[in-house]
Amino acid sequence: MDTHLVNLNRKVAQYKEVLQNTENYRAAWNDELKETIINKLQELINVTGLGAKLETKGDMENLQAIVISLGESKSGMYQKLGDDIKRHLIKHNGSLIYQQLFNGKVIVMIQYPYIENYGEPNPPKTIAIYRPEELRDPYFVRHMEEFVQEITKWEDYDDDEPNKKIGFNFNFQNTEEG
Repeated sequence: MDTHLVNLNRKVAQYKEVLQNTENYRAAWNDELKETIINKLQELINVTGLGAKLETKGDMENLQAIVISLGESKSGMYQKLGDDIKRHLIKHNGSLIYQQLFNGKVIVMIQYPYIENYGEPNPPKTIAIYRPEELRDPYFVRHMEEFVQEITKWEDYDDDEPNKKIGFNFNFQNTEEG
């Protein structure tokens, strides 16, 4: 057999294996992984008293997500629209997300808190991507620890991190011609 065909056949076999893995990963999500993630996260929410709610997003088959959300609240800032009228800026308090990828693997991400109409939200932080069999009990605690650490850093923002763009000069650009 021609050497080129040996390489091609190897690549075709690898491709077929990847496609089968996708089917296996999706089946694992539906058979047990989704419920395991929900149970582990709910247990951590209960034990820590974090005050979060667990949501499942399932509009797209095989692209489902499980989200620990800290919800929304008034930011404490508001826009004065008149003497007696105020428009509060809403703060989204952050989320920890476990989402199926197109290939059946699970991505774990942190959605940072942000305040509507105040700067740009930080892009989500990817913690890791896992095959279903890789997602073990100790990881859930580590993910929650990193989530709480990241949102705490966001809430306690100061000038120790000079690359962050938040504040008056960033959000309220000078519009005067000069």
